[in-house]
Amino acid sequence: MKQSIVMVVLLALASPVHAQLGGVGGALKKAQEIKQKIGDLTFSEEEERKLGEDVSLKIRQRFGVVQDANVYRYVMLVGAVMAQQSERPKLPWTFIVLDTDGVNAFASPGGFVHVTRGALGLIANEAELAGVLGHEIAHVTRKHTINAIQKNNAIKLGSDQAGGRAAVIAAAANAVYDNIIENAYDRGDELDADKVSIELTQKAGYKPSTLGDFLNRLAERNNSQKERNGLFASHPETKERITKIGQLAAAAKATALVEARYKTNIKYRPTDITAIAVVADGSAGLAGSGSSPKEPEKKEEPKSKGFGLSSLKKASSQPQKESSQVSASGGARGIGADRAAKGGSNPNLVKVSVSASEVDAFKKGIV
Repeated sequence: MKQSIVMVVLLALASPVHAQLGGVGGALKKAQEIKQKIGDLTFSEEEERKLGEDVSLKIRQRFGVVQDANVYRYVMLVGAVMAQQSERPKLPWTFIVLDTDGVNAFASPGGFVHVTRGALGLIANEAELAGVLGHEIAHVTRKHTINAIQKNNAIKLGSDQAGGRAAVIAAAANAVYDNIIENAYDRGDELDADKVSIELTQKAGYKPSTLGDFLNRLAERNNSQKERNGLFASHPETKERITKIGQLAAAAKATALVEARYKTNIKYRPTDITAIAVVADGSAGLAGSGSSPKEPEKKEEPKSKGFGLSSLKKASSQPQKESSQVSASGGARGIGADRAAKGGSNPNLVKVSVSASEVDAFKKGIV
């Protein structure tokens, strides 16, 4: 940052004398303001939503989006029920199904939650889906991604980027994307998200220990992998987390699994980890790709209001050619097959919305 300030001063001194009056002081003040904004990383809800839109677009461009409106509507209803129980129920929550066999889920600031069809195939019932969505909702409500990039000093702006608030948000979007994809949450954040998920599922009426059931099934799936691989494959290790989830959920009274409704709406089946199609290093989305992101077609943009996809506004600008940092992070959590899982080619959102009355009616089926 000191180098950036010096560069700003030198540029000011190279200007005509009449332009220098007050110029050096103004440049220094502007640089200090940028430094303070980066250090604080305090975003308004509107800025947080814009940040989330930018990050979500990057994720959708990497993995593609399932274009099945029925699947979307069902996931949105489960997500809406869970979001209502959260600390921030009034966020314009958006739930997105990613088109990849890789087992993953991602949350970005402002209320964006993504789950892959690979994860939906591995999940056994609605309570497990609620637990997974609840974990990602917690990352949003507790602002874990923003806290992580702040703690890791992940945002650095040069003198040529001193563009005020827009530059801070753009830099934050790259850092948040990298944090989410590479799962840079620390141990405390992951355990906190597990704890919140248990609380939310219990409040919604679902059996909260089912998050542990899903993690156990995932661990068995990944047993053949030498590397940590896939969703939640991070510190603290999965076995420890399963134990803690069981302890936290031991006193819970809610018992609903809602398995029949889940199987009626979700027809995906798990893909063996050895059969997952992968993208080779150097290809689109992975290290060294150098390719430009796909631009969603404007005709697919939603217009109506309500929970989920219908509330998403199009990001104001298309991400430019990916930096090596962003390209290198274009895989899933962990470093095995899920990290390099191939995604679909369509990043467009699906025009689906659910009303408050539909959510209320859906909740009656949690028995």
